[in-house]
Amino acid sequence: MIPDSLRCLYLHGFRSGPSSVKAQQTLNYFAQFDLAQNLHIPQLPPEPARAIDDAQFLYEQMIDEVGAANCLVIGSSLGGYYASYLIERFGGRAALINPAVRPYELLQDYLGENENLYNGEKFVVTESYIKELKDIEVMPLHYPKRHLLLVKTHDETLDAMEAVSKYQASPSIIEYGGNHSYEDYPKRLPSIFNFATQPY
Repeated sequence: MIPDSLRCLYLHGFRSGPSSVKAQQTLNYFAQFDLAQNLHIPQLPPEPARAIDDAQFLYEQMIDEVGAANCLVIGSSLGGYYASYLIERFGGRAALINPAVRPYELLQDYLGENENLYNGEKFVVTESYIKELKDIEVMPLHYPKRHLLLVKTHDETLDAMEAVSKYQASPSIIEYGGNHSYEDYPKRLPSIFNFATQPY
């Protein structure tokens, strides 16, 4: 169940977008309760500084509307890295799905031209792009209990143990097996919203 007062911001991962599978599964879940209007799924710009500016603008609007205690950010992969930044800086809660922990290291392998897998947009990962990611790192966490970690140990893209270490003081659902796409994500949505509606 999702309370009417809850607002949610979904942040997609690298080369992804609002039409990705998990984003649409989240939208469908909200629609079941006739609350699709309470969910925001922006297409983030590829550049980290612009992406976090856009996400922050939307998130601050949500906080102004209902207060941080009624706000949730769901972040997948790189979106999880962004989500932690927002929660640590502005309050609220985050659910992190196979989150990136040190994307500024991982994306060294993607220097040069890349393409969004959903809309075909081409963009270039540069050293400046990498620095922008490093600039918004939040470590150590000051509010670990506000982050819910959901990871699969057989994530083929990210090292799940890095996330387990970073969020060791956070509530967590750590499952053996699986993959980066977190295929049974819909089964976890009730747990995510149970977490989001606990006393702040």
